[in-house]
Amino acid sequence: MRKIWVKVDPWDKDLVTTALESGADGIMVPKGYSVKVKELGKIKTICPDGDIVPGKDIEEIKITHGDQEEDILKLSKKKMVILECTDWTIIPLENLIAKGADVITMVRNYDEALLAFGILEKGVNQILFHTTDPIELKNALAKLREGEEKTPMAVAQIVDVLPVGMGDRVCVDTCTSMEKGQGMLVGNSSSTLFLVHAETVSNPYVAPRPFRINAGAVHAYTRVPGGKTRYLSELSSGDPILIHDSKGSASIGIVGRLKIEKRPMMLIRALVNDKEVTTIVQNAETIRLTSPEGEPLSVVSLKKGDKVLVATEECGRHFGHKIEETITEK
Repeated sequence: MRKIWVKVDPWDKDLVTTALESGADGIMVPKGYSVKVKELGKIKTICPDGDIVPGKDIEEIKITHGDQEEDILKLSKKKMVILECTDWTIIPLENLIAKGADVITMVRNYDEALLAFGILEKGVNQILFHTTDPIELKNALAKLREGEEKTPMAVAQIVDVLPVGMGDRVCVDTCTSMEKGQGMLVGNSSSTLFLVHAETVSNPYVAPRPFRINAGAVHAYTRVPGGKTRYLSELSSGDPILIHDSKGSASIGIVGRLKIEKRPMMLIRALVNDKEVTTIVQNAETIRLTSPEGEPLSVVSLKKGDKVLVATEECGRHFGHKIEETITEK
């Protein structure tokens, strides 16, 4: 998962507060101000009296010519490097990224940040955002966080829905109030995950719980930040997850709590690109998949021929990481 640091120099309490409230991963401040940051919120600081000490743990380098690239590459293997490019030239960054350097790139606005994260279709892993405008910082971080993950969605056609008896199902209560079309990607195989809709729908028996996704059985996979998957049963309070919408856009959510309870379960079988895919969810009216139009579809009303959204990938997985290996899951 990419990281966004914020440089606040000179000291500006409003800018620090904005960085904290906008989800920055760390803040760089002048000497003597680390304690003031800690008074406002718990976050890492880059500062002579902070968590990461300039000169010891991290170096700031202004790159002005190509001859510096090899030295920067070597240095980046030993400690953190903040890289400032003069006139915002991306050629040095492209060369360093191509050679495997892990650097923190200084940027001054949203466009520069977007460029840094997209270089060579891979981008840097971390940026240091330096601005004196709290509004610009807030808007930029919101847009950057919103676009962190993008997943192409496909359409699967329901083949069958079968009760399979009792099982342990996982209900994920998040710290996010979701909207129509949003939920989590869940499935029996990491290669195809169904978009399980959040409980945003009213019904005669229970009020909407837009923070909740009644996700599936304990063994099922779900997508988490960083291009990984995890079993639903592995999640716990405070863990990051991915909340997807029907367009494939994703944002990071936080698990508030996990509820694992024995419930009647059902197997959902579907076809996508002539391949059969499955997932197991609780057999209840409040559990819903998502239509191609972003509408919630109750699983108890699903019938053969209905269409639902899924996310597919060709790679296999090993301990949640993508691998180029043929894996058959049934």
